Amino acid sequence: MAPTGGDELHRAIEAHPWYHSIELAPGVVTPGWFDTRAVASRLPLPPDLSGARCLDIGTFDGFWAFEMERRGAAEVLAIDVLDPRQWDWPVGSDDAVVAAIGERKSGGSGFETAHRALGSRVARHELNVYDLGPDLGTFDFVYVGSILLHLRDPVRALERVASVCTGSALIVDAVDIVLSKLFPRRACAGFDGIGRPWWWKPNTAALGRMVEAAGFDIVDGPTSFFMPRGAGQIVGRPQWRELRNRAGVDAFVEHRWGDPHASLVATVRAPR
Repeated sequence: MAPTGGDELHRAIEAHPWYHSIELAPGVVTPGWFDTRAVASRLPLPPDLSGARCLDIGTFDGFWAFEMERRGAAEVLAIDVLDPRQWDWPVGSDDAVVAAIGERKSGGSGFETAHRALGSRVARHELNVYDLGPDLGTFDFVYVGSILLHLRDPVRALERVASVCTGSALIVDAVDIVLSKLFPRRACAGFDGIGRPWWWKPNTAALGRMVEAAGFDIVDGPTSFFMPRGAGQIVGRPQWRELRNRAGVDAFVEHRWGDPHASLVATVRAPR
């Protein structure tokens, strides 16, 4: 299909609640919840992926898949679960909440708009990370971004990633900044699991241990950073009185610096 252009492109952008900030044409940037452009050059993503077969897990609007394609990947597959009812929801979650959170995914329409506008060759498959297997083949490079937080069993998911990774994996996810500061070497995590698909938020050490427990060896990181807010994330300035509770502290940190994340590069551990 021909790339979207002009007024049609602007209408398509306005119709979608974007998660990623993607430049679809010169000066035309989607109002993402996060501005992933700001960290792409700082993460240990290979600058040249020429000839590589790559996989983007939990692609959402597709920023990282398109970025790997831009860096010369020979083939990029992107997987996602478009139906919010198929996500890892805690028992008893309200249907209205499922619908509201699923609204941002919008059936993958953001990916489709970006795919057309960029004239991309990225192939998207509707597939759960838990179901990764030999049917898709193997990959030289895998990007796992901001999805472990939303999984009931992140280690099992990482095991499935290891089963298809023959090169390296870049794993990026939200971390608990307070636990990371209090326990820099001890692996621990906060647990949510209340009415929404937010489960484990590890400290930086625990993110590394999850990856190792799934059969990887870490070759770089974990490295902490802040994921900056995009134009689509409008939040008010936290009040000082709100700093008396943990939610207020998190809101202050995110408003001031961005969402605490960590990244690491890992390769599958050789059999002993």
